[in-house]
Amino acid sequence: MAFTGRTDTSGGADRRSALSRYALLPLRVFLGVTFVYAGLDKLTDSAFLASSGPGSLGELMRAVRDSAALPGLVDLALKNPVGFGYAIGIGELAVGIGTLLGLFARVAAAGGALISLSLWLTVSWATTPYYYGNDLAYLMAWLPLVLAGAPMFSADAALRRRRGRRGRRGRRVFRGRRGRRGGLPA
Repeated sequence: MAFTGRTDTSGGADRRSALSRYALLPLRVFLGVTFVYAGLDKLTDSAFLASSGPGSLGELMRAVRDSAALPGLVDLALKNPVGFGYAIGIGELAVGIGTLLGLFARVAAAGGALISLSLWLTVSWATTPYYYGNDLAYLMAWLPLVLAGAPMFSADAALRRRRGRRGRRGRRVFRGRRGRRGGLPA
């Protein structure tokens, strides 16, 4: 029993172990769907992808420039707000797809963490109290996926299994007809 501190001998440990393998799956789905949506939203919003005007990235960057932790990053975005908007949108879309598919999952998660970090240090830096800003929470949510990758229901896991099968097949050939090392007759 979990509440009494007694050990469960009826296979509960196996069940907990199996469930722990799936623990990151809801986080991966949430972040993947959210970043795909955010990327598509940016890439299909002509007002956002404008240098100026209501709802444009250019206006947003000018509004947060003086309160950002890294105003130089905002200045870089202001050199070409439209290009920067496309870069963020495509980056979010790529991160979201990679996360959902579990393809290069750690790289995708690192990309998501970098996007969230840059948004936290620019757009939501001045949010007080800090926990009202969502970019810091997204940054922290990406870190378990950076560390663990996508071990279940992922292209990465399928590729690992395929490489493992290929490696085992090669060892059988090496062992020879009778199973002795080296494959040479006695």
